[in-house]
Amino acid sequence: MSEYRSYTRRERAERARLILRGAKQAAASAVDPRVERRIDAIDERAADRGAREADALYAPHNTAQNELAKAKAHERAARGDDRRTARQARQQAEQRVRDTQRAIHRAGL
Repeated sequence: MSEYRSYTRRERAERARLILRGAKQAAASAVDPRVERRIDAIDERAADRGAREADALYAPHNTAQNELAKAKAHERAARGDDRRTARQARQQAEQRVRDTQRAIHRAGL
């Protein structure tokens, strides 16, 4: 999986401005290394933020998957009325997994 970066609105604007400045300087053959360092610093902050956000999204997803596995095992072992409640618990666990998957997908991961 590629590195996920989460830029703030200000970082996006500053990065775009710096890239434009770097392109102008490259056309003039006078590239300032400070521009590249500032872009790298912005990218590093965004990568760190993105990693934390990805971890925060994947943690509940992993928990939901574990709960689903438990619910499936309980449903297989259940009989009678207990089986109906186990089926409902499994369906709710499946819904939680779908919800967390949707959140991950919306974040672009």
